[in-house]
Amino acid sequence: MTNPMLRLLIADGNDRDGRAKRAQAVGRTTSQAFAAVVADLAPTAACTLVNPADAETVSGADLAGFDAMVLTGSTLRLGEDGPAVRRQLDLMRAALEAGLPVFGSCWGMQVAAAVAGGEVGANPRGPEYGFARRIAPTGDAAAHPLLAGRGLAWDAPAIHLDAVLSPPPGATVLAANAVLDVQAIEIRYGGGLFWGTQYHPETDLDELAAMLRLSADAVVSAGLAADRAAVEAHAQEVADLAEEDGPARRRRAWRLGVGTDVLEAGQRRREIGNFLKALSTARGLGWPERDRVAR
Repeated sequence: MTNPMLRLLIADGNDRDGRAKRAQAVGRTTSQAFAAVVADLAPTAACTLVNPADAETVSGADLAGFDAMVLTGSTLRLGEDGPAVRRQLDLMRAALEAGLPVFGSCWGMQVAAAVAGGEVGANPRGPEYGFARRIAPTGDAAAHPLLAGRGLAWDAPAIHLDAVLSPPPGATVLAANAVLDVQAIEIRYGGGLFWGTQYHPETDLDELAAMLRLSADAVVSAGLAADRAAVEAHAQEVADLAEEDGPARRRRAWRLGVGTDVLEAGQRRREIGNFLKALSTARGLGWPERDRVAR
């Protein structure tokens, strides 16, 4: 992952209000946080950040200047429709039709699935707030490069109400758990290829705690916590886990029921690292035949 020519377009899924709330709670927007993860995993990659929910648009000519695109999570919902949603559907469609490899988490995966003809809506089995538990590969997907380095099952940060309910025609579902049948997916559409997760491999534990606090009312409404105080207590546990080390961290991790898949940044970010590796090497991984992807 040392290719100095790797150019990523990172599209923030939030509208202006969502970006402001997250920046106030976390100190940076979702796209800025994602870019920081990319910088850790691929220090020579160049990231360009855009806000497609606003009137800020990216033309086909602009897309030609990038090796890949990322669409982040969002507080928006596809069922709300509106310009902020439609702009992002248009951007995803344009990127895939232009032959770009695309990665998306949560909202990003939902947008890609909708563009390719899948069904997205409220998960009838309920939301996931905090951690998606016991995610496992489906079928022979353990051999898929997106999941390289994952074990038989893993936990991951997750915050979502909506989900991909029916995958697009021809898509390959890569992972699932008891709550959701589509936790990771590969979608081929136009000349492009999408890899994505419903969970958030980019989210650090302190950010997850802040996201839980922002979602407190929804967590209570879902019946997962008795009141906002209970959400705050759980969020503080997660935040403390991010700060502690040694025996104290081990004890708190035991109370929360999390292991190395959540605690170790490299493992937590596994799918993003695998996406960047595929971009840099493109050795028989089925990427679009574009000279800027496989140099």
